[in-house]
Amino acid sequence: MAPFQAAAAAPQVCECLDLSYGAKAGEMSPSPQATRSSILAARAGRDLRTIRPVEVTPGFHRLAEGSVLYRAGGTVVLATASIEESVPDFLLGKGKGWITADYQMHPRANPKRRENRDGRERPLGGRAREIQRLIGRSLRAAVDLDRLGEKSVHIDCDVLEAEGGTRPASVTSGFIALALACHKLTASGRLKQAVLRDQVAAVSAGHVAGEYALDLCYIEDSAARVDLNVVATAKGAIVEIQGTAEGEAVPRSDVDSMIDLALEGIAELCTIQRQALEGAGVNLDGLLIQPKP
Repeated sequence: MAPFQAAAAAPQVCECLDLSYGAKAGEMSPSPQATRSSILAARAGRDLRTIRPVEVTPGFHRLAEGSVLYRAGGTVVLATASIEESVPDFLLGKGKGWITADYQMHPRANPKRRENRDGRERPLGGRAREIQRLIGRSLRAAVDLDRLGEKSVHIDCDVLEAEGGTRPASVTSGFIALALACHKLTASGRLKQAVLRDQVAAVSAGHVAGEYALDLCYIEDSAARVDLNVVATAKGAIVEIQGTAEGEAVPRSDVDSMIDLALEGIAELCTIQRQALEGAGVNLDGLLIQPKP
């Protein structure tokens, strides 16, 4: 299936791909002395308050019920949704479904060096566990689990290339894979009713070089005075906010402004999700639970 490009004129290069500040395993990255001009140069002129160019290829993995290859700037995620006609033990007999997620970095997701895959030579790291729980929580917010019935949806997010924003990209692509799986189940008769409450997407926002910035790449994230990951629905309802100040505490007004900026980005990402699904022959409105008249 041909990829859907949200920004067809965007250069096919990895924006902000300056990894001179990259940290070795177990070390913290030092914060570079970024300026507005250096950040804009790294963004190839892209405005600070805009998302990175997005390219979506639905159905990339032929075996999964739903799948998408998702590119946001220099970050690339393969997300799949697999359906099982069973649920965890704690849900047996309750008539409810479940959504869970796994997250892994490809050994060569780092542009500079290969790293061992979690779960083989080393146990699954705390970062990966925290991110996959975030993905699971985020996508459960998009689904009425009672309507799903005793089915489990497993979302697998494999980061093929990492250039910042891997967790928001995993959430956003995970929803597309989930919607594709719901469409396939509905078409086959295995799903008898709509189960999606709303679209869910995520994006980062930060305070970089004295200004608010949206959809941070690696160098921006490393230089940010504060950065947030925001998960929200297409209607603007917030699912989760993760944020940290790097050093000095941040005024509430700055945090509010970054959340507002993130919600603008999420609205745009939800439009991209819808357009990509329509391009794959999916009527998203038919999968969404409609309000009662």
